[in-house]
Amino acid sequence: MKNCKMYCLCINNKDLKIIQNLDYIPVGLGADKFSNEWLTDKTLDNISHKNSFYGEYTFHYWFWKNLLPKIEENEWIGFCAYRDYWAKEKVEILEKYKFANQERLEDLNQINNLVLKEIPESWHKYDTIIGEPLHLDYPLKMSKILKHGIKSIIRNPNAIFKKGRNIKFQFDMFHGNGILDQAIDLLNEENRKNFKNYVNQETSYNSGNMFICKSKIIMENYYKTLFEWLKRCENLFGFDLKGYDKIRIYAFLAERFLPYWFHKNTKVKEWPILFYDLNKQN
Repeated sequence: MKNCKMYCLCINNKDLKIIQNLDYIPVGLGADKFSNEWLTDKTLDNISHKNSFYGEYTFHYWFWKNLLPKIEENEWIGFCAYRDYWAKEKVEILEKYKFANQERLEDLNQINNLVLKEIPESWHKYDTIIGEPLHLDYPLKMSKILKHGIKSIIRNPNAIFKKGRNIKFQFDMFHGNGILDQAIDLLNEENRKNFKNYVNQETSYNSGNMFICKSKIIMENYYKTLFEWLKRCENLFGFDLKGYDKIRIYAFLAERFLPYWFHKNTKVKEWPILFYDLNKQN
């Protein structure tokens, strides 16, 4: 990729050629057997054994400890995944497939034409690029309401109305009541109050656990704050976790923290993300 190193995180070795054709750096995560053409999170200083719980953040940890020290300052570094890609342009694409601010691509051949291939000149006045916000006023499934919703609505009565659904309500609904509050209490003093205000006030968040950044110093500060916090959360929540909503709790916490931290500490530009799941291709 021109003027940027873009790491594409995948869980299947079969996706190698697709990622290489995009001129992205292929990163293999999870249990599949990856060839030596992939980067993985299983070498050097790593926490790959936590991948089921941390998701893509086992690679972010690996990158922080092993590659970031070798990166030059003002070098653009980006992250995407086998089903989430940065759009080439800020335009409406395939409107009929739009869902939660993501565009669903139905043709593999579209990827090469639509994904980001170089950093636009206009981005150079920003430190960080994050995904466009996911607004939380989408319809809720009855199963979710019955599972966690009653307690969540009692805790936040305004959530009966779509405009009253903040990040905290959405997290409680999908991942369990009170978990986010307990985790926030473990943040360092610098972020604890501000992040609590953020999740109680904001009615959207920038999803995807993706960012592009041109500052080594910023990335170092972000990773240090994040992983120190998640380590403290491990002591509270542990790893005896069941079900998708719980087992990846550290990745879900990181996803809510990412937009808060980058908005607070950097000059941010929001950019559209395209959705296309390579796992559905044979």
